[in-house]
Amino acid sequence: MSGLTVQLTAPNGHTWSQPTGLFINNQWVKSSNGEKIASINPSTAKEITSVYAASEQDVDTAVKAARAALNNPDWRELPASERGRLMTRLSQLIDENKKTLATIETIDNGKPYLVSLNDDLTEASETIRYYAGFADKVFGQVIETTPDKFGYTLREPVGVCGQIIPWNFPLAMAAWKLGPALACGNTVVLKPAEQTPLSILFLANLIVEAGFPPGVVNIVNGHGSIAGAALASHMDVDKIAFTGSTATAKHIMKMASSNLKNITLETGGKSPLIVFNDADLEQAVEWAHIGIMYNQGQICTATSRILVQDEIYDKFIAAFKAQVKNVSKVGDPFEESTFQGPQVTQAQYDRIMSYVNVGQSEKATLAYGGKPFKVADGKGFFVEPTVFTDVTSKMRIYQEEVFGPFVVIARFKNEEDAITMANDSTYGLGSALFTTNLTRAHRVAKRIEAGMVWVNSSNDSDWRIPFGGVKQSGIGRELGEAGLAAYSNVKAVHVNMKSKL
Repeated sequence: MSGLTVQLTAPNGHTWSQPTGLFINNQWVKSSNGEKIASINPSTAKEITSVYAASEQDVDTAVKAARAALNNPDWRELPASERGRLMTRLSQLIDENKKTLATIETIDNGKPYLVSLNDDLTEASETIRYYAGFADKVFGQVIETTPDKFGYTLREPVGVCGQIIPWNFPLAMAAWKLGPALACGNTVVLKPAEQTPLSILFLANLIVEAGFPPGVVNIVNGHGSIAGAALASHMDVDKIAFTGSTATAKHIMKMASSNLKNITLETGGKSPLIVFNDADLEQAVEWAHIGIMYNQGQICTATSRILVQDEIYDKFIAAFKAQVKNVSKVGDPFEESTFQGPQVTQAQYDRIMSYVNVGQSEKATLAYGGKPFKVADGKGFFVEPTVFTDVTSKMRIYQEEVFGPFVVIARFKNEEDAITMANDSTYGLGSALFTTNLTRAHRVAKRIEAGMVWVNSSNDSDWRIPFGGVKQSGIGRELGEAGLAAYSNVKAVHVNMKSKL
């Protein structure tokens, strides 16, 4: 690994050996053209280190390694229970390296260290551990027809899976995709987000340590327009799983059509959160704040449209603004008291600030924030949590995904009005509603056009429960038993039991 690792020290004093190469066939290699990508610390806007960026040729090399591993008896014939043991060992190694991985995640992404440590790393290890348990439980069935036929099905791996990971939850999203893929016996070429490759590269060494055969998991850092496109359009890739923007997903879907790849897409959102008159107001305010401000608002399911019934509208706004002021402490992500770190990049920072201008031009009321936030030398990508009120459904800030600590609050008259406003979106990922009326909760949950509904909570995901959207929020489901469906094919076998026709 000479020249392919660098010793780094984070602001919390933690030191580690950081891989910087491409991970192909259990080996670290340089990119074929020597190109690199700088990884930037969003708290300081300074370079952490540079990693090699895969070319189209490098992606092809990784795909060939994955194909060879798929056909290698060391993986193909490995008993399913042994696959599960390898995955369990990987989850244990993630736990053993939690502090290092959390440190990397925070310095590279900007999320608070305690969030990385307690939330993201727990989700990453538990997701892998959960799917390890499924490895020997993915099987077919015998189907009764007539005495003249013995019919059964087999569940087989899809094949070589390309997986494109977003920057907002690098390790967790990698685990969401690696878990079911490996449990079903596939091989993987995974591309981390170009903004946040470091934690996934460190994970690669743990994959080797866990004992996975060469080529089963390959990691190719690179630009989305080059490495991502090469992976999505590659004729020997059988499946693409992508998490990211709806606009990018549309391009990936077109490229994946070259050989009719199996696809799973988890894309954008503008999720509504409905607060009815009879809601527990304190609970609604706390969850509404978490639902949009957690992780710097950089969550695809963020409940960024809050709809409040007329009678409690003013009361809710006052309480919500107080919650933002009291809880959303912006600052150094390595400080324990920090709730909101920097946005991940200058581009994301600029996007949020541009939407502040949009909201003001649309005559919405800027009720809180909306300005840059200065920390230390003022060079990081920090913004104030931002709240717009007096918003209508025709405004761009109501319809378009901002992807930051940016929320709009609108009022509604009655239940039918709330449902209409909630569904007035091209997206359909998450949704939330607050009421103490159990009948209303079930009735409204059924009518909201979304893949997920939270009743009296928000963004309350769990690796054991399916995750995904409708409309332009994606195709397919991840997590839970449902997440296995996209990573296996069903083969039907008909055995003739008659001696002659």
